[in-house]
Amino acid sequence: MNNIPLRPPGAAAEVEFLGRCIRCGRCVQICPHRAIRFAGLLDGLAIMGTPVINARKNPCYLCMKCVTVCPSGALDSRVKKRAQVRMGTARLNKKTCLNWQGTFCRSCYDHCPLFNEAITMDHELRPVVNEKKCVGCGVCEHVCPADPAAISVIPGGQG
Repeated sequence: MNNIPLRPPGAAAEVEFLGRCIRCGRCVQICPHRAIRFAGLLDGLAIMGTPVINARKNPCYLCMKCVTVCPSGALDSRVKKRAQVRMGTARLNKKTCLNWQGTFCRSCYDHCPLFNEAITMDHELRPVVNEKKCVGCGVCEHVCPADPAAISVIPGGQG
């Protein structure tokens, strides 16, 4: 299991991020969707007070406001376009995906902010994640009607 939390867009690699983040909260305050929250004690002492995202509850909608207010460089302000973001990668569990099990569903495909790029439909109209295009925002995980979600973001690849 990956213990790296999902970080906001433009986040440096985890070790570098932790060294740079001054826990000022500007990214949390500016997020219009309230996707970014402070890591708490239950998230671990090492990351407490740093910005994290719980995609299942509230994903990142890639507004990119957080990268503009980070004073420490923990979030790279050069990352300005959605396609430049690398928060993680969505992984689809075909065994629990409703569409792959015969119930037509397009939730992840229809809601992906990188429409028909990060998630496409195969010839049988089933979702397929393009790992090279996926930015890891978590919208797909948030809208998945399966419980638990059949698609989830694996954090990593920041920068």
